[in-house]
Amino acid sequence: MRLSVIGCGYLGAVHAAAMASIGHDVVGIDVDERKIETLSKGEAPFFEPGLQEILTEGIESGRLRFTTDMAAASGSKVHFVGVGTPQQKDGYAADLTYVNAAIDGLLPYLSPGDIVAGKSTVPVGTAAELAPRVEATGATLVWNPEFLREGWAVKDTIDPDRLVVGVSSHFARSTTGAEATTGDGEVNPADVLREVYHPAVAKGTPFIVTDLATSELVKVAANAFLATKISFINAMAEIAEVTGADVTQLADALGHDERIGRRFLGAGIGFGGGCLPKDIRAFSARAEELGRGESVAFLREVDAINLRRRDRAVDLVVNAFGGSVFKKNVTVLGAAFKPHSDDIRDSPALDVAVRLHGLGAWVTITDPAALENAQRLHPQLNYVPDRDEAIRGADALILVTEWDEYRRELSPEHASTLATGRVVVDGRNGLDAAAWRAAGWTYYGMGRP
Repeated sequence: MRLSVIGCGYLGAVHAAAMASIGHDVVGIDVDERKIETLSKGEAPFFEPGLQEILTEGIESGRLRFTTDMAAASGSKVHFVGVGTPQQKDGYAADLTYVNAAIDGLLPYLSPGDIVAGKSTVPVGTAAELAPRVEATGATLVWNPEFLREGWAVKDTIDPDRLVVGVSSHFARSTTGAEATTGDGEVNPADVLREVYHPAVAKGTPFIVTDLATSELVKVAANAFLATKISFINAMAEIAEVTGADVTQLADALGHDERIGRRFLGAGIGFGGGCLPKDIRAFSARAEELGRGESVAFLREVDAINLRRRDRAVDLVVNAFGGSVFKKNVTVLGAAFKPHSDDIRDSPALDVAVRLHGLGAWVTITDPAALENAQRLHPQLNYVPDRDEAIRGADALILVTEWDEYRRELSPEHASTLATGRVVVDGRNGLDAAAWRAAGWTYYGMGRP
């Protein structure tokens, strides 16, 4: 099938390459000339495991191309819109400027029978507002939210755990199946999306057809739930810190309850990135607009707990030196907001590094993938690509991004041959506390004795 993907950022570039990898003819379109030039060369513009391989394959096969010309969308059957929805500069609501611009730019090139599939994370009600503009061309709007995990985005696109397609009400009421139609004989657009995702559908991936509003809510509700679960265990860490309890043992015990589960019960420095923080704030803002702000008022505390854990990480380093880090050499292990990514958007790691620098510490940051992005944003810090060289001469280490290079492959004995001091702050509770203490280090965990 011929597909277009409007917006070639993190979401769009991965989606375009993944769709080409399963056999579709795909054109990716973006206004950023530099990004399009990079992608057209078959080069991934950001770090994402597996992306380079399918990008190269797609370009070489001829099934994948990129351009800045929106007219290239003409002739495609399905047009995916995957542009960003950042937080507004003057508030918590989502900025829909890019979504509206993408739809407006696409309209002249739509034909009757085309399908526009929104993938961007938007406030509930957005699709209903966009639909009349799309339908005026004879095309149909659906909403097909993404559930990508950075570091696993290629797998999550090709082999997702579920597929959700929101359609307008008269389609949502029709019976779906092979070539399901409404009473007017219209082909249900959800069935066209089944064809797009044929490998996943064929292996039994749940394919859920909803109305437009539900499909928009699925994404933000999922992120709100995950953020709440993370902040819950971090709230328990705050209690553990004043009672002497161990939050990691608490999480293990809670996780055996199948109603709760152990995943996302890792206490530490909290979440960041380009999704969870801005999405829960946008959700709160939209609920206020709908007159139901009280329904998700708890998300404000979820956000506040998350930000407090960054304060706690800084405090642990400062307290380890008796109240001042002035002229102390602190090595920060990690810059990306999570491992297997070079994304530094709202990175807790960089936030902590900048705060320590502001308190007078000499901060050195190391990361396997994100140093270039971090240095561009915070040039005042010291960046060292080599892990061991970054640790050399340090008075303290702080683990803030749980790359295997730091969590599993760095032994405390080896670190002792490099560092000057013996203080380690485990911002992710990912290190073996007993092993580090046995090697002579003063170990501080998050919510641990």
